Amino acid sequence: VERALREHWGRLLALLTGSLGSLDVAEEALQDAYAAALTAWARDGVPERPPAWLLTTARRRALDRIRRDATLARKLPLLAGPDTVDPPEVDMSTIPDERLRLLFTCCHPALGSDARVALTLRLLGGLTTAEIARAFLVPEPTMAARITRAKKKIAAAGIPYRVPADAELPERLAGVLAVLYLVFTEGHSASSGAGPVRRDLCEEAIRLARVVVALMPDEPEATGLLALLLLQHARRDARVDAAGRLVLLPDQDRSRWDAGLVAEGIVLLRAAAGRPAGPYLLQAAIAAEHDRAARAKDTDWPRIAALYAALEQVTGSPVVRLNRAVAVAEVDGPGAGLALIAGLEGRLPAFHLLPATRADLLRRLGSIHEARVAYREALELAGNAADRDFLARRLASLPAD
Repeated sequence: VERALREHWGRLLALLTGSLGSLDVAEEALQDAYAAALTAWARDGVPERPPAWLLTTARRRALDRIRRDATLARKLPLLAGPDTVDPPEVDMSTIPDERLRLLFTCCHPALGSDARVALTLRLLGGLTTAEIARAFLVPEPTMAARITRAKKKIAAAGIPYRVPADAELPERLAGVLAVLYLVFTEGHSASSGAGPVRRDLCEEAIRLARVVVALMPDEPEATGLLALLLLQHARRDARVDAAGRLVLLPDQDRSRWDAGLVAEGIVLLRAAAGRPAGPYLLQAAIAAEHDRAARAKDTDWPRIAALYAALEQVTGSPVVRLNRAVAVAEVDGPGAGLALIAGLEGRLPAFHLLPATRADLLRRLGSIHEARVAYREALELAGNAADRDFLARRLASLPAD
């Protein structure tokens, strides 16, 4: 049942939502079906086609609710046919995949960023409210309220359950990809907590990115995002040492990188070659340059610096400028890197990686006192225990002024 939840929840919920016209009714019916499976499958064995069994059971549960609820009686004809179908007769291969509609609904621009992420994980990923709350370190009632508010807003605002028209698609797809990137980023570099990596969030973002690419194979930025996530997640096991301490990219044991994910990411990147390079394709190209290098000293820093320059031109992001400064420092020295990050404080307030980067560049220049001040600032801002430990060790390693 747990496997069926992870593999089929999103598609089944999307199908039910499309036929019922009510997200709440669909979700409640599907939850009931999974609950029924716990008993029925233990008693009778797992059916030959679990998703068909779940779909039929959920439709029947929805029909029961509609019959009990006079206010939803107008929806009864929508379920009249499926109610007469026995589970083995449902052929999932002939039913359209509605997940893209549900994904665009979850990521509608009328919803706030936090709501989009929570709904995507809940409705497409099948994560429980408790799991999402734990992932983002908020109380379960807070997350439940956030999800409930978002659903009510979908209903009240009449947010359509559809894939946007061609004219709307570029902007709306960017919002969908941004949500998946945000989920992965929180998993890859946790903003708080004990460890720097939340593997479950990373893998959920990758799974959902695969869904988008499967449903929209001709969208280069969707392919670029999946490639980026795979290339970054390939390094997950090398990012901390045996004691759980953060290990920077140049110091990682590259034999611990996942060669299969690296190869898959590079294949995806090659498949998108020649297409217009948006932010995700450019970031994937940068990640690929790191992953191709057998040793840190083999890294093609001039190429990476050039890619970051192109990425900054596309995005105008101060975080990209910060990362570009690191690459430029490898090519032209720490002074050139410092010049690039000058004045970023106003654009990146309370972002611990800015003073941390400044501290490292100052240390390399021999400006020990200034480096110590910057490390202390970064230490005060860091929310993750592993990041704080790393910065504290760097601070302690500085020589006397």
